[in-house]
Amino acid sequence: MSGGAIVWIVVLVVILVVLGVVVALMMNKRKNEQRRAHATELRTEAAAQSDSIAHAEREAKRAEAEAEAKRLEAERAEHQAAEARQGVHMDQAYQEDRIREAQRVDPDDKRV
Repeated sequence: MSGGAIVWIVVLVVILVVLGVVVALMMNKRKNEQRRAHATELRTEAAAQSDSIAHAEREAKRAEAEAEAKRLEAERAEHQAAEARQGVHMDQAYQEDRIREAQRVDPDDKRV
């Protein structure tokens, strides 16, 4: 090979390397632009969800308050039921005491 052919080969290789670098830079630039666009879309979606999240938060707080009110109501009802049950037991005890007293004072009742 002559010296001139080697120079052309080197020049051609350098041109191909430079083209490869340029193409790689252009692809990287395009990829970065696509990523920026995608990030913008994600931010837009996230911002759009702010209203629905705020609404859901308000609903959750309302439901929690309602649950607390119902829990307190249930506690009051349970307390009232316990008092009623205690009243029934007292009435039953009084009734049984009256029956025993009647048996004790009745001269015709032969039960011991």
